Amino acid sequence: KFINTVVSSAAADLVDGCKGEYIGNESDQEGDYIRSKVFERFFKLKYTVNVAQSGEQLNRECSLFTDDGHYVIVGSAAYIPDDLRPHFYEIYTNNETVTPNPRSPLEDYSLHLVDLQAGQLCDTRTFKVDKIFLSHNQGLYLYKDTLAVLSVQHQTIHIFQLIDGMFSNVRTIGRFCYEDDDFILSDAIPHGSGSHVHRPFREATINSLKHRLLVFLFKRAKHISDTSGDPYELRKFYQYFDQFKALRMWKMQLLDENHLLVKYAGEDVVTLKASEPNSQSSFFVVYNFITTEILAVYENTSEELLQLFENFCDLFRNAKLHSESQFTCSPSNNIYARLIQQRFKQTIVSARFGGPTEATKRLLAQLPISAQSYSSSPYLDLSLFSYDDKWVSVMERPKACGEHPIRFYARDSGLLKFRIYAGVLGKNAPPTARRLVAFTFHPTDPFAISVQRINAEYVVNFHIRHI
Repeated sequence: KFINTVVSSAAADLVDGCKGEYIGNESDQEGDYIRSKVFERFFKLKYTVNVAQSGEQLNRECSLFTDDGHYVIVGSAAYIPDDLRPHFYEIYTNNETVTPNPRSPLEDYSLHLVDLQAGQLCDTRTFKVDKIFLSHNQGLYLYKDTLAVLSVQHQTIHIFQLIDGMFSNVRTIGRFCYEDDDFILSDAIPHGSGSHVHRPFREATINSLKHRLLVFLFKRAKHISDTSGDPYELRKFYQYFDQFKALRMWKMQLLDENHLLVKYAGEDVVTLKASEPNSQSSFFVVYNFITTEILAVYENTSEELLQLFENFCDLFRNAKLHSESQFTCSPSNNIYARLIQQRFKQTIVSARFGGPTEATKRLLAQLPISAQSYSSSPYLDLSLFSYDDKWVSVMERPKACGEHPIRFYARDSGLLKFRIYAGVLGKNAPPTARRLVAFTFHPTDPFAISVQRINAEYVVNFHIRHI
């Protein structure tokens, strides 16, 4: 469902005369009336669009909006039942394909492009027998009109361009790097039949993207060895060659219209079998998919990449895509955010089993950054307000829910300006329950929605300005 919002003073008359800062769940006449009317004051139904087919379920944590607000991309998935198990070569489409397991089951995925102005479904792309991380937009990234989709199962990145409400194929990166590589190779592959049909899974050659990665690492090691006169780096490359070859794509993001940041890790990490994935060794690759060049490779202990991330954080977040005025608060542009990050880093350095290397790993674990996952609300601007980022932050992810309201203090005077109440006040959760709350802030206006989860129960609160 697609809904229009009108924020400014939408519910002012409803809460006029209300005493206090919180309207709880108690059954009284005034509270019941406000709760029954408040939703329709902020949201007006505009369209109802059926997008997912029967058996598919929309992922509520997957949505990408175009810069002009004309279109939204949503994702859905359908479970593959055991009695309809796919063919072996549908699961293993090339020699980089990972082995599925119960922690990372295969599904059928669909991406839907919806016109928000006309209220209609424009296009749908399906990915059968696959593993794409839809939650929090981890497996897809939209930069202007360029969409990248990472198939973890088939180790392939699909690049699309949004043109007139359609997904237009640009290229598929993985086994090949150029769009005509398949056509050129088909002339050299014998066309067999029956058991002699050519199967990419059986190929002994190294896939194009992996080959470029290995060549880059070899040339870098050789250059260092030749320059220093010490063969150590080259020997180290040969020593770890099999580990490099076994790396698999885990996450990715678009840095701009031409460059991808791809995170590689071991197959156990990629298929969710590793218990502590961020503590494992991984590599970040900067890849130009127009020229098919790898420009840089960093390990997840790289101080150079950490410095780039700290000093140019907004370029990784693509913070200024939508509007120059909607600029998210980050360590790159805000001294208070920088201070919080430095304190976090120092905490890890000083901790038991910590240290500078562990701190670098923890900070670089944020990369690649999911698309459209940061809020530009001025109420989260650390230059204007001081608050505990343990409970709420500019990154729109579920946080632990405290027993008390979140306090916001004016940065200039230090005075308490407002408080946010998440969940149901005074309701004690079960001792074993994990209380999480997710905030969604309006980009400019004093309005936020919090959704608290206690086990399988959800509590939704609207947070509005009330004087």
